[in-house]
Amino acid sequence: MRGRDIGLLPSSAGPLTLCPLFSSFPGSTSHSLRYFYTAVSEPGQGLPQFIDVGYVDDQQIIQYDSDTKEYLPRVPWMRKAEKEDPQYWHKQTQIAQGNQLAFRVSLQNLQNRYNQSRGIHTYQLMYGCELSSDGRKGGHHQYSYDGRDFIAFDKETLTWTAADTGAQVTKRKWDPDLAWNQGRKAYLEEICIEWLQRYLEYGNETLLRTEAPVVKVTRKADYDGLETLVCQVHGFYPQEIEANWVKDGKVWQEGTLRGLVAPNSDGTYYLLLSVQIDPEERERFRCRVEHDSLEKPLDVAWEKEPAASEPKTHTGRGEGTRAHSLALRTSEILHKQKTWTFCVIAKIGLDRHFKSEKEGVSRKNRTYGNPTQDASS
Repeated sequence: MRGRDIGLLPSSAGPLTLCPLFSSFPGSTSHSLRYFYTAVSEPGQGLPQFIDVGYVDDQQIIQYDSDTKEYLPRVPWMRKAEKEDPQYWHKQTQIAQGNQLAFRVSLQNLQNRYNQSRGIHTYQLMYGCELSSDGRKGGHHQYSYDGRDFIAFDKETLTWTAADTGAQVTKRKWDPDLAWNQGRKAYLEEICIEWLQRYLEYGNETLLRTEAPVVKVTRKADYDGLETLVCQVHGFYPQEIEANWVKDGKVWQEGTLRGLVAPNSDGTYYLLLSVQIDPEERERFRCRVEHDSLEKPLDVAWEKEPAASEPKTHTGRGEGTRAHSLALRTSEILHKQKTWTFCVIAKIGLDRHFKSEKEGVSRKNRTYGNPTQDASS
């Protein structure tokens, strides 16, 4: 199960390095609403100066960028927002344009603060909320500069945590703004959750569906007389899944390797895990999979395949096809080809769902409609 909400890669990974890790509360199914912004000092090669995207769980729901200058839906079911408010997309476009201006000013100020007049620099924000099936709530709001942590909001203390001396300047000016910080906390704990629940209702056929995993165990001989069993788990949704090797019915950790849960092109997920064993103990091992789509845990052992037969798979639906195996191989290739730049372009933005009539960008006019602040203000 995933635990962290955000990954900030080392600066060597490139200038655009803010990338979410779709997390969940341990031991519980959860849903999340997250927004991401990025501002770039020197746009080019198809990369806009400003990008804003929003996600519900793993699905991108909106996008705005400085090239199109329009706030647009990325999934059909987001059009339902128009039924509640015909001016929804126009209003959100205005807010996004204001945030674009605010981030451009903040990035310029940070470059001056760090004495960096040349080169590509980025200013990024990730924030959102999470709701688990057992009612637990989470929220986060944090910024990065040039791919490194800059400053993060602590909603429990209503203060900001600075990552370096440059961010201390911002902290000293943001901490005393109690009204704005209280608004942040209210958004993360209440308003964001309300919008998450609304979006889950809009997209319930997609977001609340379940698809059972297809499971297959293969083996390969190792040079030292041992062998490796590989458990391929694919075609499942939602992404929360528990998969382990068990020996004689008990979870076995020794010699095991586990990959990350990764997306397939069809909106489902796959996971690979392996274990190195003594071939004489092969029959004692099973790959155990637990998922919301399964009534009970699924235990799968390696089975010898007859010559010229279709690979045998196991699923909670009682079916497994060659197409699933092909999808797994294809998705592995696509996943390996992804770059961090793609990850950033697909996952950057900020909220615009505060209930307010005013939508200013300055500290004087700051409202729930535009919760950004000038990093140097």
